[in-house]
Amino acid sequence: MKTATQNLENDHDYILRLIDVMEKMMTKFNTDLTHIELVVSLIMNYADGIHHFKEENLFFPLMIEKGFSNPISAMLHDHEEGRNFVKGMNDGIEKYKQRNESALPEIYRNMQGYIDLLRAHIGKENNVLFRMADRVLSANEQEHMLLKFAEAERTNSGVGQMQQFITEIEGLEAIYNG
Repeated sequence: MKTATQNLENDHDYILRLIDVMEKMMTKFNTDLTHIELVVSLIMNYADGIHHFKEENLFFPLMIEKGFSNPISAMLHDHEEGRNFVKGMNDGIEKYKQRNESALPEIYRNMQGYIDLLRAHIGKENNVLFRMADRVLSANEQEHMLLKFAEAERTNSGVGQMQQFITEIEGLEAIYNG
């Protein structure tokens, strides 16, 4: 049976792939704003808009009910810190568009902060929090959560949008891994 935690880990796989692309963008000192803007859009709409929505509105509340408020508090803090890095990337993009060349290092600093944060964050969720959830959530709870996740994906992104996000990540990988 596919579980809610497996669904979240699947999201993590794509988020980590996007993070790998971000790292390659930085090593190539890419200034193609369309790619940087696409990365920010994917973070905002996929990583935060869908994945974090599922965690914050569906998964975390259930885990708090099960007595895991301390680890959830730490995860929520990480989500907010990630949003701050994304805001920094967005602010840097706007400055760069105004021909402020010093904005590029600001964009990269925020990208690196996001990369470091999310790698550690995903490691904690995949290896600790989700394993705890697998021990305490019943099969019915996992199944119910999985149905709620599917509903959230449809509601928050629209039909076919999840596949579009994946296609965009794969497109960036083709550019930066090639």
